[in-house]
Amino acid sequence: MKVAVIQASSQASKNKLIYDTVKVFAKDAEVLNFGCFPDENEKYSYIEISILAGLLLWTEAVDFVVTGCSSGQGMMLACNSIPGVLCGYVPSPRDAYLFAQINNGNAVSLPLGEEYTYGGEENLKMTIKALFSEPFGQGWPESEAERKKADTLLLKDIRAKSQINAEDFFASLDDELLQKIMKKKNVIDYIAFHLDKSASCLKRLAFDRSFY
Repeated sequence: MKVAVIQASSQASKNKLIYDTVKVFAKDAEVLNFGCFPDENEKYSYIEISILAGLLLWTEAVDFVVTGCSSGQGMMLACNSIPGVLCGYVPSPRDAYLFAQINNGNAVSLPLGEEYTYGGEENLKMTIKALFSEPFGQGWPESEAERKKADTLLLKDIRAKSQINAEDFFASLDDELLQKIMKKKNVIDYIAFHLDKSASCLKRLAFDRSFY
């Protein structure tokens, strides 16, 4: 499993904390840190980061994304607007655990500014610990596990039918936004490397058409 850490520039000061914590608790995963970093000149909004997260997932360069913004809500909503992304808002350990076990999505958004008091760091650590405490998608509670898993599959099917094709979505983005996205070189270069090594010819061609 490959897990990407990438959050909005407004919360760059917490990037190292998020990355280090995911490294500790996602024990069997390869954890990749794409920032945003405090020393980056280019600043990225939660909307731009959601598109980059969607690209990472669509191209299968990663399997899961841990992200966030000041409230966490904006990033969650933006990510859920990208085809193929099912993002949960996880302000607490319980929310993280239930999202992983019941909803079995591929991204989570952390609130990194709102109500981030002296206990914020400890809450973040416990939230990420709960997220990765068990294999995803087992259903919860145990007595309802099979029904919960069936509902999750139905939700994903309905979402897929309600969204446009990912290739068409990324190709439809305006040039100014695409140019900004392309400046996040660590993400774009990693995706390009992954596509060259292992992704299907179709996805390579679609990515090239959209971005080059």
